[in-house]
Amino acid sequence: MAHGEVLEFEEYVRTRQDALLRSARRLVPDPIDAQDLLQTALVRTYGRWDGIADKRLADAYLRRVMINTRTEWWRARKLEEVPTEQLPDASVDDSTEQHADRALLMDIMKVLAPKQRSVVVLRHWEQMSTEETAAALGMSAGTVKSTLHRALARLREELERRASDELDELGAGVPKREERERCAA
Repeated sequence: MAHGEVLEFEEYVRTRQDALLRSARRLVPDPIDAQDLLQTALVRTYGRWDGIADKRLADAYLRRVMINTRTEWWRARKLEEVPTEQLPDASVDDSTEQHADRALLMDIMKVLAPKQRSVVVLRHWEQMSTEETAAALGMSAGTVKSTLHRALARLREELERRASDELDELGAGVPKREERERCAA
């Protein structure tokens, strides 16, 4: 790596370190682990810095390295068991509703186009800013906003349709969707 590229990498890290640390904090809950994750990703990226042709995509590249590193750490973790004289009280929360909500969400996300799904996941799941999402997906911030707006509207429609269909199936006396549409016309 040439001396100029080393200085360019150092300047990049100085200017982007806060944003990169925020990205790392979204991936791991512990602040110290987030710092370790970022440091590991920076070391791995440093070796490949000259291979990144478009330096404007460096944030996206680093995020991918952090995600891959976190996945490696998760796979390599060792589950530690500590023997004790007395077993702790086993309280089991009923998370059935939470699992059902998550399953419903994953199912209705299938109605979105791939680009819409990507925008929704990055903005709401990964909690990226509009600008970060635009950079990661290679589109303008305005396109991210309009795509997100249409995607959320489509998700709301799908939720309403499914809720209506569920009521119809339960026979709650609510007119069928086709009947409601006929009456509205």
